Amino acid sequence: MKHIRRLFVCTAQKSGVGKDVVKALKKELKRQGQHKQAVDGETVRIQVQACDCLDLCKNCKKGPGAALIVYPEAVTYADVLPADAAELVAEHFGRGQVLKRLRAVK
Repeated sequence: MKHIRRLFVCTAQKSGVGKDVVKALKKELKRQGQHKQAVDGETVRIQVQACDCLDLCKNCKKGPGAALIVYPEAVTYADVLPADAAELVAEHFGRGQVLKRLRAVK
């Protein structure tokens, strides 16, 4: 059975930065070899999806970046820029650690 982890990225910003974050995350997942992972003998695919609104604007503090949620963990990140993609992929998917500097405040 193939499992999927998803990154939902808000693209509702006026600047359009969310779309750039989507592209950067997809590129980094492939570059770092994290787009498919083997977990407990199962193949886990990581999929990045753009969405209109995650209702997380308060967490972005009107900053220049996008909000995103990682499922199934339900980890939320805020104010993510395309330049953050490499670090986010390496930490969250490579090392299995939440990237604290971008973690959304609950």
